[in-house]
Amino acid sequence: GKFSKSRGVGVFGDVAKDTGTPADIWHFYLLYLRPEGQDSAFSWSDLMLKNNSELLNNLGNFINRAGMFVCKFFGGTVPNMVLTPDDKCLLARVTLELHQYHQLLEKVRWVA
Repeated sequence: GKFSKSRGVGVFGDVAKDTGTPADIWHFYLLYLRPEGQDSAFSWSDLMLKNNSELLNNLGNFINRAGMFVCKFFGGTVPNMVLTPDDKCLLARVTLELHQYHQLLEKVRWVA
């Protein structure tokens, strides 16, 4: 059903923690729903469905494809990487952007 702080309806931090569900799964699910400006409905079955179909299936598919790529093109062994100056520049830029993203994410305020 719909969350309501005043009526005590919903899954709150202490209850979520007591379920034993890893925090990363809660993070994924809450960000997947992204309730901004309207109420959000919660159900345990939807949490399980999104975790299994959206997160685990997609992640498993990605890992399988990466493994098949390595087997097909590199004989099953990831080759040593030699970075060019352009590669190093790109990695530095991505690292900076990721650091800024994390800083902005820490400033996110959930709409209650």
